[in-house]
Parts: sequence; structure tokens; C-alpha cells
Amino acid sequence: MKSALTRYRVMAWTVGVLLIVLCLVGVPLSNFDGSEMWGFIPSTPNWFDEGSRADELGEFITGWLGTLHGWLYMLFLIFAFSLARKARWDMPFMLVTLLMGTVPVLSFWSEHRATKRVRAEFPDELASGDATPVR
Repeated sequence: MKSALTRYRVMAWTVGVLLIVLCLVGVPLSNFDGSEMWGFIPSTPNWFDEGSRADELGEFITGWLGTLHGWLYMLFLIFAFSLARKARWDMPFMLVTLLMGTVPVLSFWSEHRATKRVRAEFPDELASGDATPVR
């Protein structure tokens, strides 16, 4: 249980930080040039000129960091699902935990909530390592 929780926590923090950087740095730098965005936002603020160094940095961040975040989010889902199975979470708790990795800042609350629950329900396993409980 201890290693499953550790893997989950590392991935939750990793994808949470990457998502914040992506949404609060990359997207504004690459898209806030006064043009249309994503086909449904008619005009963005004109903060950075297209082709400027800021725009290029934003394109780099959204391109590379966005892809990295996507792949790491898949690992997060695997680790979160693994922890959910080991901890025998009910479906609503598991689904909320899995979905919170997609929402900036809420992923940290979700990680805290999941860690608190695992620590409360499995104190002996966490204290002694990954020992299998006797039933």
C-alpha cells in the first residue's frame, strides 16, 4: 500500500504542477495575441505579438509540456486506479480522484483527500511498509 500511495502522490503532484504551468504560462504566451482561439473564442487579449519570443516560448511550452502532461496523466490514471483497487475505494470516490487530475489546483486537493483516506484506513500497512494484511 505504501508504494502504491507514493506512486500516486508523485504523479498527482507532477501532473498538477505541469497542468498549472501549461494553463497559466504556456496557453497565455502562445495564444494571447489578439487572434481567435480554439475555434470558439472570437478574440483573445493582445498581450504578445505572434512570432515574438514570448509567443515562441508559449508554443514550446504548450507543444512539449502539453504532450508530456498528456502522457504523464495516463500514468497518473494507472497509478490512481491501482491505489483505488488496493484501497477498495467506492466508485464515486475513485472517479472524483481520477477526474481531479484534469482540473488545475483541484488535483492537489484530491491528492490530499486520497492520502488522508488511505492513511486513516491503512495505518498499519503504511507504518510497516507494503506488508499484506492478515485476514
